[in-house]
Amino acid sequence: TMNEDYIEQLALGWLEALGYPVLYGPHMAPGEMFAERDGFTNTWLAKRLRDAIERLNPDLDTDAIDEAYRAITVPQHAALITQNRAFHKMLVDGCAVPMQRADGTKGHTPARYIDFEDLTNNDWLAVNQYTVVDGKVNRRADVVVFVNGLPLAVLELKNAASAQASVESAFKQLQTYKKQVPALFQHNLLCVASDGLFARVGTITTGKERFAPWRTIEGDKLAPSDTPELEVMVRGVFEQRRFLDLLRYFTVFEDDPGGLVLKKVAGYHQFHAVNVAVEETLRATKA
Repeated sequence: TMNEDYIEQLALGWLEALGYPVLYGPHMAPGEMFAERDGFTNTWLAKRLRDAIERLNPDLDTDAIDEAYRAITVPQHAALITQNRAFHKMLVDGCAVPMQRADGTKGHTPARYIDFEDLTNNDWLAVNQYTVVDGKVNRRADVVVFVNGLPLAVLELKNAASAQASVESAFKQLQTYKKQVPALFQHNLLCVASDGLFARVGTITTGKERFAPWRTIEGDKLAPSDTPELEVMVRGVFEQRRFLDLLRYFTVFEDDPGGLVLKKVAGYHQFHAVNVAVEETLRATKA
């Protein structure tokens, strides 16, 4: 039977095939079998994040690790897009944290949150039905994708068999979440809206008309027209190397003349065209 749970399980299956272990959100709640959360206010997974910081930065002492953890979790800006921009810079460039040197002097050393070179050195996870609480507001996201304990993508899935469901209704739901539980989007790279068949992707500032499909999986050809767009989206965007490349190289923030900050991520054609151009350039320089 076509329903939201069925669509959710399809998306989780595709993510699992890409190397994302899957957990059910309610099982991660305090006191549950696979509890990883001490509450529903924090949107990141504390132990996974701290473990990643320690693993990626073996030279940091305890105080420096504490500071690196605090830097990537404690917001310093009221506006969501401003905070998202600050966190994105830390994810890509790292964060300078104070640390005492071996000679006793004090200085700063960079702390990494993601290993962009060795995919296996990161903690990948997909969680469905992930609850976030902000004050009296309680929201449950359909699927959240984590890297090293940080929620980097949110997928909102509707039922294509329902007359009321559509990509537009999924998009509107994402906008509601941004307003009511903005903490879920502080580290966010991508938002996906789908009715199970059609799918669109954008950032936290992308308008409805610019939420776009992803039409290829590997980039060498367009996906067959009878392949559900959601499958192409998940398998094309969330392949781990492509996902980290989108984060590191293909995301920009622009300040428009009106004072707004716009976050933009490359479309499938831009992403693959640039990669082909780089490969050809490298090949030519070695010839």
